[in-house]
Amino acid sequence: MAVLETIGVAFWVMLPAYVPNNAAVLAGGGRPIDGGRELNGRRLLGDGKTWRGTAAGIVAGLLLAGGLTMIAADVSGTLGFEVPTFTPWAALGLAGGAMLGDILASFLKRRTGRQRGAMFPGLDQLDFVVVSLPLTALLATDWFLTWFTLGVILVIVVLTPILHVGTNMIAYKLGLKNEPW
Repeated sequence: MAVLETIGVAFWVMLPAYVPNNAAVLAGGGRPIDGGRELNGRRLLGDGKTWRGTAAGIVAGLLLAGGLTMIAADVSGTLGFEVPTFTPWAALGLAGGAMLGDILASFLKRRTGRQRGAMFPGLDQLDFVVVSLPLTALLATDWFLTWFTLGVILVIVVLTPILHVGTNMIAYKLGLKNEPW
């Protein structure tokens, strides 16, 4: 794959994992997943991880994957290289893995004494990638092996923190987030 093709495929293939956390912020609120429970005097997850936000994030990722699949042929023709269509299991692995990664990161933050919204460099930017990729590989192995080449994975590891910081800064400036990370 050429460099621009690799970047294009990496961005396209990760969109169903990139969107869920943003959708969760917009649709969040409601009952926390941990129900207020604590472990060693600290909340398991905190008020920021809710059932409504998690469900909305997963649904948003699934819907986006479906929409991308519907336009993939036209986009491929326009770009001059093939972008993937998403199988249902691939879409679920990416969207569900993104939300699960964010939940697990929250759990780790609470265990290390960080409060809701506290910065945790590295984890904040890649938590959803670290879970969505293996989950997608498990649920849609052949699809994963076709699209997640070493080059694509490397682009994702470099591109994701840049996109994450940029979108969080925008959300902060728009008043959608309380902190810019």
